Amino acid sequence: MKSTCKLKSNSAKPLLLAGKWHRCEQSIAVRGPEAGDFLADVSLADTNLCNQAILAADLARAECQAESAEIRSRRLTEIADAISLRADEFAAVIRDEAGKPQQYAEGEVQRAIVTFRLCAAAALSLDNHHVASFSNKTAFLKRFPVGVCSFITPFNFPLNLVAHKVGPAIAAGCPFVLKPAEKTPLSALLLAEVLMEINSKLIPHSWSVLPCLPEQSGPLITHKSVRHLSFTGSAEVGWKLKALAAHARVTLELGGNAAAIVAPDWELDDAVSSTFTAAFAYSGQICISLQRLFVPENCFDDFCNSLIEKVAQLHSGNLSDPTTNFGPMINQAAAQRAEDWINEALSGGAQLHCGGQRSGNFLSPTIISNVPENCNLWQEEVFAPILIISPWSDFTATIDSINKSKYGLQSAIYTHEQALIDQAFNQLEVGQLIVGGPTTFRCDDMPYGGVKASGCGREGVGWAIESMQELKTLIKA
Repeated sequence: MKSTCKLKSNSAKPLLLAGKWHRCEQSIAVRGPEAGDFLADVSLADTNLCNQAILAADLARAECQAESAEIRSRRLTEIADAISLRADEFAAVIRDEAGKPQQYAEGEVQRAIVTFRLCAAAALSLDNHHVASFSNKTAFLKRFPVGVCSFITPFNFPLNLVAHKVGPAIAAGCPFVLKPAEKTPLSALLLAEVLMEINSKLIPHSWSVLPCLPEQSGPLITHKSVRHLSFTGSAEVGWKLKALAAHARVTLELGGNAAAIVAPDWELDDAVSSTFTAAFAYSGQICISLQRLFVPENCFDDFCNSLIEKVAQLHSGNLSDPTTNFGPMINQAAAQRAEDWINEALSGGAQLHCGGQRSGNFLSPTIISNVPENCNLWQEEVFAPILIISPWSDFTATIDSINKSKYGLQSAIYTHEQALIDQAFNQLEVGQLIVGGPTTFRCDDMPYGGVKASGCGREGVGWAIESMQELKTLIKA
């Protein structure tokens, strides 16, 4: 169900403007994907407030840079500790606003805690400098905070993807303005509560959390004081923002169309279990969800039947039930789009093995084969619980087929043969290749990002911090 905007809501939850809670005339009604239940009215920032937040953050640059690594690290540890103490509350908010089953919501909270702890450890190393020599002169190389950072985050991981931007900014000493997804702003606002309450408080005017509509967020991209823009979301939006961000370095974490190849030497049951999880966790609403699966042609039927058996075991009950492992999509429009793409593929000759039915924003887990390569289901990021399965016999041709996608985020290969691993690693056009595991594998300190339409730059704690720093060189005779 779509969120709705209204005016003059004095009871709306406040946003966080330059370190202070602020209620706005305009608000948005946040509703849960599970049943469309009203969750909260949330204040919406306009262009003027976005400008105010950026200017306030820019005034805080020198203060943020002057803080010691020890203060930043202690603050990040306090954030992690505070989230841990309120883990149940965070999980409930994520579950309700993102439509995420309880077990996945709890997992996201634990990952966010880890992310902030990794940032705390990384912060302690940032005061170090490197000594080099150029033309018989001594050079001191040191990194400094880049300045104001602008962050735009998506709905599917409303806490941990925020942590992956906010944590590195705090570690690097950068003031920031965060725009969470308007569908899921409550997790970010709860995190703002934590940031307001910790002992090692942020410099008050150095940060803002501004739910706002895309059409009001222009200053977060174009303002000359924004030195770094980090966007996670769709490729269509991300590349447009990069073209507009003339004054900022830009990190884009965009869509994917993840593929996996199962080789004949890999144990079938293990591959079935791993690829099944990669395809259907959180109803496929993960940018590295498995969308295209290539299995040896001599075991295609067995593999497909095993996947169908696993689909039948999914439990789609109440999201608060710890045994529920399959839930709704974020809204009806997303589910309708996925259904339309299934029907397009079927009209082109695809074969439906299971699923394909939609009720509101719930789409049944779908396995489909023989999908024409000119269909949306093959070409685009579906972001839904849909798995395309295809037989393969020629490894090189399979790699070529995967590379025809405009996306290049993450792939997986299931084999023990080093020659196949080497060929896949050298030839697949992706940011990461996972061997013997699901395409959805990500740990929070690894470099993470894509090529082609899937983005530019890398996240992961250390790499995100580096993108928020400028290298300065001191040369002495």
